[in-house]
Amino acid sequence: VQLQAFGGGLVQAGGSLRLSCAASGTTFSIYAMGWFRQAPGKEREFVAGISYGGSTVYIDAVRGRFTISRDNAKNTVYLQMNSLKPADTAVYYCARKEGRYTEVVPETSRWNSWGQGTLVTVSS
Repeated sequence: VQLQAFGGGLVQAGGSLRLSCAASGTTFSIYAMGWFRQAPGKEREFVAGISYGGSTVYIDAVRGRFTISRDNAKNTVYLQMNSLKPADTAVYYCARKEGRYTEVVPETSRWNSWGQGTLVTVSS
């Protein structure tokens, strides 16, 4: 499986960005997909995930500001990020969770396919 994330960039606080992740080499619709981020000097953390059935999970820090969605016809998962804060600055990674027809869990170890990352920088 190959995951290619794009859409990052530099934005002012309060602004918006939309990340996209295109998947190939996989039966996209039967896997949970997620977004993670890694800020400088910090561990990679789960941000949001969407199950094969469309159920979504968010961390508290982004709930109400970020929206994850998927388009199975396009093999693509999205992360709409609104009201961005400097604390959201990080490299964002998309990932596919291990196992078919499973729900989202935040543990990084349960996600076994990763994209290359796209940098999001939020200026104050």
